[in-house]
Amino acid sequence: MSTPQGARARARMEVTTAIKDEARRQLAAEGAPKLSLRAVARELGMVSSALYRYFPSRDDLLTALIIDAYDSLGEAAETAHAAAASAADAAPAHRWVAVCEAVRRWALTHPHEYALIYGSPVPGYSAPDTTIPPAARVALVLVGILREAFEGRGLARTPVPAELAPEARRMADELVPGLPPEVAVAMAAAWAQLFGLVGFELFGQFKGIVEEAERERFFRHAAAQLAHGVGLVFP
Repeated sequence: MSTPQGARARARMEVTTAIKDEARRQLAAEGAPKLSLRAVARELGMVSSALYRYFPSRDDLLTALIIDAYDSLGEAAETAHAAAASAADAAPAHRWVAVCEAVRRWALTHPHEYALIYGSPVPGYSAPDTTIPPAARVALVLVGILREAFEGRGLARTPVPAELAPEARRMADELVPGLPPEVAVAMAAAWAQLFGLVGFELFGQFKGIVEEAERERFFRHAAAQLAHGVGLVFP
């Protein structure tokens, strides 16, 4: 028999899920800047004071949506990497491309959540530190691939200019401990390019440049170029 505490916890989880689902619907219809707790409460048939017991402010609700989006994207990347790692050809470069493709698929399936985490900043909102671990999940998968390659057959490295060397060393120490500064710089560039490619496709900037039917193949090729850029070698 379920305890009263267990029943209350389940009921709270169900209401929390309903609130977030309605908030995502509003994101799709109005965009993050117009997200309103009062509007969410109204659509759910709740009084605003009841909703505030779950999310004290709009920013708290936005944070929950952002964390959910990052976790969902991170899970997609981790699942793709695990599947690629178990394939017959599990070379690091192939796993890198598989993870990049998973990021693209997730974004195309969840365009409004992607816009929330990688689109324009929401005016007046500052993400708290609790968003950092979920936001890092995709990067950790890609860095893990680089680390394994570096410790195995190695990575092809492009020297950085002397004037960039101090910043490259800082990036390596803080972002990818144990990997060379050249790899840190290459990884940062690849990270920006990956989400630039996804954003260009998602927000319509490829119109008239890459035919829609060819965008998947184009992206796969671009992801392979990113793999080369970070020093991975295809067998």
